[in-house]
Amino acid sequence: MPVQVIMPQLGESVVEGTISRWLKAKGDRIEEYEPLLEINTDKVDSEIPSPAAGTLLDILVAEGTTVNAGTLLAWIGEPEEEVPAAGELAPRSVPVQVGDVDLELGSVRGEAQPTVARERDLGFISPVVARMASEHGIDLKNVPGTGQGGRITKKDVLAYLEKGGQEQLPIDAQAQARPAQPPAATPVAAQPVLAAPKPGEVIPHTAVRRAIADHMVHSKHTSPHVTTVMEADLSRVVKHRQANKDSFARDGVNLTFTAYFVTAAVAALKAYPVVNSSWGDDGIHIHREINLGMATSLGEAGLIVPVICNADSLSLLGVARMVNDLAKRARERQLKPDEVKGGSFTITNHGTSGSLFATPIINQPQCGILGVGAIQKRVVVIQDAIAIRPMVYLSLTFDHRILDGASADAFLAKVVESLQNWG
Repeated sequence: MPVQVIMPQLGESVVEGTISRWLKAKGDRIEEYEPLLEINTDKVDSEIPSPAAGTLLDILVAEGTTVNAGTLLAWIGEPEEEVPAAGELAPRSVPVQVGDVDLELGSVRGEAQPTVARERDLGFISPVVARMASEHGIDLKNVPGTGQGGRITKKDVLAYLEKGGQEQLPIDAQAQARPAQPPAATPVAAQPVLAAPKPGEVIPHTAVRRAIADHMVHSKHTSPHVTTVMEADLSRVVKHRQANKDSFARDGVNLTFTAYFVTAAVAALKAYPVVNSSWGDDGIHIHREINLGMATSLGEAGLIVPVICNADSLSLLGVARMVNDLAKRARERQLKPDEVKGGSFTITNHGTSGSLFATPIINQPQCGILGVGAIQKRVVVIQDAIAIRPMVYLSLTFDHRILDGASADAFLAKVVESLQNWG
């Protein structure tokens, strides 16, 4: 019997993905666990292996299409097998390992998978949640959902089990917890069409470019952006790096200036926790963990922001090692979807291309983003004497709903102080 290829859930909070590329064409032979297609989620490309050996009988979702987890993508079977009609067969979960991420690929071979609340009004139920509910005999209508749109996640089921399965959520209360559907848009009268120059070339949008565009427009529409700029003397940082880069290299780590900026930002976030926060209708949410996003250029492909989790627990060596690892795997397209989520503050080093200072856009739902300009030797006045020092402009773009000018300046001044007093 043919095997279904199901859109996997690539992370706890990743509920959809875009088909970047099919690595096999209809009619091609494929082996079990051989890469079948690439899926893009939040600018991260992941190779999806085949759940079975056979022939790719049919491709149901075209490249460039965004679909939810659990969507039927393709069929694999023997050359003469017929593809079942839509809705004729229900998928069964087949766990497949991709790197360190557990995926769920659909199959119809073997025993039937019990259907758990799939026919109830609970939205999409992932194969993982369905299996846990079946194993523990849980009625999912009693499990509060904290995922997008009230979706029940693996964490929700675990929390429900920890409480002994006592927490009940009435159906009508659960329905109220889900956001209401937005009203239909009011038709707008057609505007007169003006003559426009004929384009010489149209470059199709990639999934990454569309994601960047959506994030940037959303951020500008969400937060009132304000930017403050200061400069820092990096004399002590330069001296420390020069004295220690060889010893770091013996440990297999390239000691870059980024590690110093990350460490200084962590010190400032610990001194001013309100900057490590997000805006909420019920108040300002201060994050306990300092998870620092590190904007990384992918060249013409765009930008991605891998996250250094619990950056406040790392030494300079640990930060430098994480910076090396994340930057390398970002450029090689080897990041995992969960490695670009959960950031509480972001740093972007735009100075690598020679930019002196910039006004970067906040990475929602964070409070601010630190911009680092090019390091240049400049003439400065120190104690009424003229000197040449390695200087850098630092900009803080912040959400004016959360921070005022004075508190933003105090945070940025702490970053400058940490750098200028290094060691």
